Amino acid sequence: MSARTKPATAAGTWRLGDLTVNRVGFGAMRLTGTAPFDGGVPRDRERSIGVLRRAVELGVNHIDTAAFYFSATRSANELINRALAPYPEDLVITTKVWPGRDPSGAWWWATPAQLRGQVEENLRQLGRDHLDVVNLRVPPSRRTGSIGEHFGALAELREAGLVRHLGVSHVTAGQLAEARAIAPVVCVQNPYGIGASGEDRSLLRLCGELGLAFVPFFAIAGSGREAGPAARDSETVDAVARAHGVSVAQVRLAWTLQQGPHVLAIPGTGDPDHLAQNTAAASLRLSEDESARLGALGR
Repeated sequence: MSARTKPATAAGTWRLGDLTVNRVGFGAMRLTGTAPFDGGVPRDRERSIGVLRRAVELGVNHIDTAAFYFSATRSANELINRALAPYPEDLVITTKVWPGRDPSGAWWWATPAQLRGQVEENLRQLGRDHLDVVNLRVPPSRRTGSIGEHFGALAELREAGLVRHLGVSHVTAGQLAEARAIAPVVCVQNPYGIGASGEDRSLLRLCGELGLAFVPFFAIAGSGREAGPAARDSETVDAVARAHGVSVAQVRLAWTLQQGPHVLAIPGTGDPDHLAQNTAAASLRLSEDESARLGALGR
């Protein structure tokens, strides 16, 4: 399969610092089971490994993961290591820290001093000597507070060579400014999709003005987030999907990508058919009228 025929390349590229990635990537959270973390049914290990290898064949060179993406029997990082190491030279693996889970699956949040241990855990699981991009994932309880102490600790790990580039996740515009005053930021990973709030839309525009990658999660789920797409969104999205002969998920991904050339998609799945659909969304072009109708949902 030549570079021109790899579907994930059809939406073009953007930069994560000095790293260039195709705008359609892959999220690893659903590799471990049919629902995140300990929910649902465990995925077949070889099937998940096959999905990862197929993603790269389809042109994906940006994978989003985390050490806390694990179930009782599966670890996303271990699956990535098994499937793709030795890693392709152009493959960028992004991870995130601050949240953690102990071996029993219980959640905990790291102190600034504990972030190094979380980075090292990702290094061990992935079999790497440095991480390409690490996002500081801000907890819901800190949505209005300072992230400076934690981001400063990550900046020290960047200076030490354990991390190449830094990003932030689930942040406000104020927290992004605070982080950028401490060290360079290459991406913002926040919830975004059809039905996004005004605050979310403003942050996406700000990232475009700053030349930063905006990496939405919940792009397929939209305003429903963990619960899935909201019922009020479905009629309009369904109509657009029927008009193009594609799935609703593809419409949601295509619409999100059309919000700006700096927007990257990281849809996750453990299903090879869904993977093919998600990467094919890179070439789906919605009309201005369709994009406007979809953008008006939830406002």
